[in-house]
Amino acid sequence: MIAEKTKIRCAIYTRKSVDDGTLDSQEFSSLDAQREAGEAYILSQKANGWECLPEHYDDGGFSGGNINRPALIRLLDDIKAGKIDMVVVYKLDRLSRSLTDFSDLQVIFEQYHVSFCSVTQEINTSTPAGRMMLNILMSFGQYERELVAERTRDKYVASRKRGMWMGGFVPYGYRSENKKIFPDPTEAPVVKRMFQRFVETQSPKLIAHELNQDGLTSRKKKAWVNTYVARILKNPVYVGDVEYKGEIFKGEHEAIVSRQTWNRVQEIIKSNCPYERSGGITEITVPLKGILRCGHCGCAMIPVFCTKGKKRYYYYYCNTDYHRSEKLCPVGKIGSSIIEDAVKEQTVRIFSSTFFQETISKATGITVAELQRIFRDEFWLECSSLELNRLYSELFEKVTVHEHQLAYEIKTSGIKAVIEGIMNT
Repeated sequence: MIAEKTKIRCAIYTRKSVDDGTLDSQEFSSLDAQREAGEAYILSQKANGWECLPEHYDDGGFSGGNINRPALIRLLDDIKAGKIDMVVVYKLDRLSRSLTDFSDLQVIFEQYHVSFCSVTQEINTSTPAGRMMLNILMSFGQYERELVAERTRDKYVASRKRGMWMGGFVPYGYRSENKKIFPDPTEAPVVKRMFQRFVETQSPKLIAHELNQDGLTSRKKKAWVNTYVARILKNPVYVGDVEYKGEIFKGEHEAIVSRQTWNRVQEIIKSNCPYERSGGITEITVPLKGILRCGHCGCAMIPVFCTKGKKRYYYYYCNTDYHRSEKLCPVGKIGSSIIEDAVKEQTVRIFSSTFFQETISKATGITVAELQRIFRDEFWLECSSLELNRLYSELFEKVTVHEHQLAYEIKTSGIKAVIEGIMNT
């Protein structure tokens, strides 16, 4: 009596990296071809007791670079459940392209006494020669995969240095189309406004406040904050450049702001903010930032800092005259204490006047007595630079510096919010 051969239950695993031609898109795909080859090979081993299991383990559209694939996970579960004796693949890299991952799979195969067979490479881990050939081929497969990754990295670096957009997060102000970026008709004007206003005000915080007041939000429909504005002001993408590992290269995309405006903004950032924190500009708020104007040329008077010993001082410079080799503007520069004391004195007079108090009372509903209580002498003595800056911004349209006098343009539309904020602190 001849003993019956032990049956070897064979599971066929197939994989294809892209979605084209997978399970549902064609009647006969490469997954089908892999399975047919596996079935034919199992049939040729029928004399050795091999039989093909009816279950399909097909991963269409999954990379071989990792083992996080649904059909492979199901195959491993069935191996652990004792349902499989042999795993058959068309080619070694169908199971894995990673030597490390394949080693992990081999540990599982050996633990549950499962063999592995590659149809086209004549590998069968049930024999010593098959196991040796498997290790050799897997080493070459890993080497090839690393070469491909290295070539991909080199191509990415070369493309970045050529100024090409390589995908990822699209900066605010741009939209992506056909793997390129173009100025967005809605967002680009907001970016231009940020750069122009920074030249005038030098304050990301004030710019964020103005954008929020005008009902403008970020791309995620959130309110603007000074750190986000500061990042935009320092991003070279808006002048048509790209940055890669600290180096700047000319980009292929269209600039949103001019090179002149960009250079002026960077000069101001460097001049006003010699110390930086990660994620944004370390901003020093001075009371008249964004409010003071030159009476000769109409441009902003910008604070410029200097250091003597451990103390820092600043002046208000005419923006036209600043960075010039010769004096062009008769206003030029003015000491901060002189101009700030004069504006503060005028502001105290305005808030102390009966006419102004009655006007504000009618506009806000706050009684004159309450206004007098809020803006008593102690308030002006304790008021910080930031509080004064906000107060001036809502009280004055602008303060114009002429050679021998100051001119004030008063507004009252925003005073209510300022007063309510003071009352709540």
